[in-house]
Amino acid sequence: MKILNAWRHFRTITEHKLLVMRGCFQVGLYKQGLLHDLSKYSWEEFKTGVLYFQGNRSPNAAEKDVMGYSGAWLHHKGRNKHHFEYWIDFAPDKTKGLIGNKMPLKYVIEMVMDRIAASKVYKGKDYNDGSAWEYYSRAKDYIVIHPETRKLLEKLLLMLKVKGEGDTFAYIRRLLRRGTY
Repeated sequence: MKILNAWRHFRTITEHKLLVMRGCFQVGLYKQGLLHDLSKYSWEEFKTGVLYFQGNRSPNAAEKDVMGYSGAWLHHKGRNKHHFEYWIDFAPDKTKGLIGNKMPLKYVIEMVMDRIAASKVYKGKDYNDGSAWEYYSRAKDYIVIHPETRKLLEKLLLMLKVKGEGDTFAYIRRLLRRGTY
């Protein structure tokens, strides 16, 4: 069973990586596309995929259900700048606690591609252009993210839902040429 789970997990993360790569390439983020999620192939993260593979959601979520935390997720988010969690730190004024720092544009775009790809992989034939927004909206009120990063992420996910990939990716290419948000 573990060998079968290893193969299924490898196929799942590779399909996800290839979808992110395709999306990143379409908007001109070649380096992001090539380097996306390489840490998922490390033993620290891959073993969780083998032990907790389900096929319809992240093994990290299943590990968290059992253990109360996911060592694979902690490893992953600390090495991949396209996760808003990577950018959480104490405010310069420590009395304000943890805050989300503004993410560079290229990582916000990679995060959007990541969410699209994850939705496509886990929803399969039930995927639609609103799937990434639906997934995000379930947790949006509870996440620690910089207000400007949140605004851009929500704008892009809602644009995807309403206008589709073509128009959204064209807008992203214009944003990347401008270089800021």
